[in-house]
Amino acid sequence: MQLKPGWNFHNSYATLPPIFYTQLNPTPVAFPKLVVFNESLAEELNLNSDALQTEEGVATFSGNKIPEGAEPLAQAYAGHQFGYFTMLGDGRAILLGEHVNTQNQRFDIQLKGSGRTPYSRGGDGRAALGPMLREYIISEAMHALGIPTTRSLAVITTGETVIREQLLPGAILTRVASSHIRVGTFEFARKFGSKEDLQALCDYTIERHYPHLAKEKNPYLQLLKEVIEKQAALIAKWQLVGFVHGVMNTDNMTVSGETIDYGPCAFMDLYHPETVFSSIDTYGRYAYGNQPKIGGWNLARFAEALIPLLDENKEKAVRLAKEAIETYPDLYVFYYLDGMRKKLGLLNEEADDEALIQDLLQLMETYKQDYTNTFRALTLQKFEEPFFQTPEFQDWYQRYQARLKRQNSIDIMQMMKQHNPSVIPRNHRVEEAIEAAVERGDFTVMKKLLSIITNPYAYSAEQEEYCTLPEYPDEPYITYCGT
Repeated sequence: MQLKPGWNFHNSYATLPPIFYTQLNPTPVAFPKLVVFNESLAEELNLNSDALQTEEGVATFSGNKIPEGAEPLAQAYAGHQFGYFTMLGDGRAILLGEHVNTQNQRFDIQLKGSGRTPYSRGGDGRAALGPMLREYIISEAMHALGIPTTRSLAVITTGETVIREQLLPGAILTRVASSHIRVGTFEFARKFGSKEDLQALCDYTIERHYPHLAKEKNPYLQLLKEVIEKQAALIAKWQLVGFVHGVMNTDNMTVSGETIDYGPCAFMDLYHPETVFSSIDTYGRYAYGNQPKIGGWNLARFAEALIPLLDENKEKAVRLAKEAIETYPDLYVFYYLDGMRKKLGLLNEEADDEALIQDLLQLMETYKQDYTNTFRALTLQKFEEPFFQTPEFQDWYQRYQARLKRQNSIDIMQMMKQHNPSVIPRNHRVEEAIEAAVERGDFTVMKKLLSIITNPYAYSAEQEEYCTLPEYPDEPYITYCGT
């Protein structure tokens, strides 16, 4: 008897005006092979893992077979890339449709690396195995860290090569998202569509993500405010774990508040606000310390796109947009300080908390301390590094202890363990896993890494070796987009 995969496709995005997409199927590949499969995510989606790992399931993940009920399409959008506006779109991705699980939750199912589309801009529409494995690893780590994110259901190799700086094995990643609606989608509607197109996109977004706004007096203004708050909370979470996105273009900012697009991303080892990993971020626009500010800049572009709908009076609409955007810095600071207090075991608020936090970060920067391991040491009260014996740290630690005494006396270690990961996907470990898979076809290194980083708050003995820094942590680490 043939196993049923359990797909339950709806295609609501295809009800938008045709300007927003092009309907087309993925380009078939020669010899698809499933190399990574996410059983826990399949279970959350109420899909049959056994069926998805059969030849028919692999044919779906490769784009060789369109599952029943799917209506594949490539989405159109625009965006500001490194500050400059450009027309974009799904240049190497196809949205199969939206799978709705038994809890009535809707998920985009997208094949990334599935061939050319009208938006490919001269590209081959394909993806290499290494970058797809990176996205799988990092997105699953982010999910485990409690950070809203797209996720990865599967990676298949195509049996074909792609040409980048060299010949590389081709691959397709199946990405799962609450949606792929981006700030850049709204920029596209404002620039290339009519007011009716923009309104249709807004109404659709509200119905899909924020249905409670439908009855508001000005639902489009409330949509702007909701997205501002979601992004303030999201970027604060990035900062709290030392995550550097690397390519915070407006087409890589979702209105759902999920992290999307794991091209040149990485996690910071030694703390420094100017940390940059991306090979294309020449001037550090998207450096770790700039991420909160860039979030505000991107949201301002979102606000600009919505102006025709905020009020019939353009002057009033601009004022409403400006007032909404001006709330972002305070919202970000609120979420960031709340998270930092939890990392330090602070149960209440005091006026000097921000100075206490910033002084610790400054010491970490001055003494080139590892970000994650410093908070790990504070959590465990294990001060083995020479840094912790310095007079400057000792002075800070006395202030910190005095601050702890001014709150309810409880065991704060458990609280701190819940907010300070014991492990992150260290860059050298990610590279080690990718190299083993790509160069030798060995996926056991990646499997072990995933078992460690998808339980980051466990503080288990087996995690110890994954807490160590690379031999030369000061050496520049460079990541690439993979396009």
